[in-house]
Amino acid sequence: MDWGAIFNNAAGELISPTTAAYALAALGLAVHFGYTGLLNFGQAGFMALGAYGYAISILTFGFPVWGAFLVGVGASVIFALILGIPTLRLRADYLAIVTIAAAEIVRLLFTTNAFASVTGSANGLSGYKNEFAALNPLADGTYGFGPFENNAYDTWLGIVAWSIVILAALFVWQIMRSPWGRVIKGIREDEDAVRALGKNVYAYKMQSLILGGVLGTIAGMIFALPRAVVPSNYQTTLTFFIYAILLLGGAATVLGPIIGSMIFWVLLSFFSGFIARAVEAGWLPFMTVVQGSQLRFILVGVAIMLIVIFRPQGVFGNKKELAFVR
Repeated sequence: MDWGAIFNNAAGELISPTTAAYALAALGLAVHFGYTGLLNFGQAGFMALGAYGYAISILTFGFPVWGAFLVGVGASVIFALILGIPTLRLRADYLAIVTIAAAEIVRLLFTTNAFASVTGSANGLSGYKNEFAALNPLADGTYGFGPFENNAYDTWLGIVAWSIVILAALFVWQIMRSPWGRVIKGIREDEDAVRALGKNVYAYKMQSLILGGVLGTIAGMIFALPRAVVPSNYQTTLTFFIYAILLLGGAATVLGPIIGSMIFWVLLSFFSGFIARAVEAGWLPFMTVVQGSQLRFILVGVAIMLIVIFRPQGVFGNKKELAFVR
């Protein structure tokens, strides 16, 4: 059992671009669910729009990186309006039903063969990274040390990804301390009371839905840059993973989604490496490597359950913040 390799791979996930993407997506859900009380189960849809909006803009229309970024953000705003206009005046469970269905519709639209020339259908899209790589100021070579050593492209992507996460976290922290943020948290606690004070609850909810959706969309772009854009990556389970990260770190916090994403991916990488090597070493003779790859999710789920049981407010959460979900 190569424990060094297992721990190195797990440690490398602490600052990987994928961890940053999940942290940013969870931060968007913190705006939706943690601060506003909106049950959005379609964050995977926002991420898919970001990834495909970026990739299609470059591959089909030849947009520069900043243009592709704006297309993805614009798509998320339109998607949030489509979701919010008919549902935000209704109870929260209606939004949950609509968002989970809408995210699946988006994924299936990208999967259908009718738009295969643009979306790549089930095969997805690739070859859109050159424009981003061209912005890399780092010379070819390796950077970092130990488990954090990467090539120039991955290092550049990591710098950009975590810079965006830090800026987004500072923005959310600041805006939630503003009068707008106090209204948002008031809506979470008792929207009728906020409405009685003369505030337009519907407009505030729409603004929150758009803001959190844009963060999810940017996360989708980051998530796509180390890999190809494939529809199967944006299934409902992606949203469930993001919710697990959010609850793990603390729903109504800024640092919670970031630390939760780190814990989630370190645990997932550790269990993945441990189980694969345990199967190869014959420690688990009743299990194949494929079965072991599924067992890692069970073990991560158990670990998260224990954390939620003994600290239900999350790592950085406050028990008072749980009042709105009771």
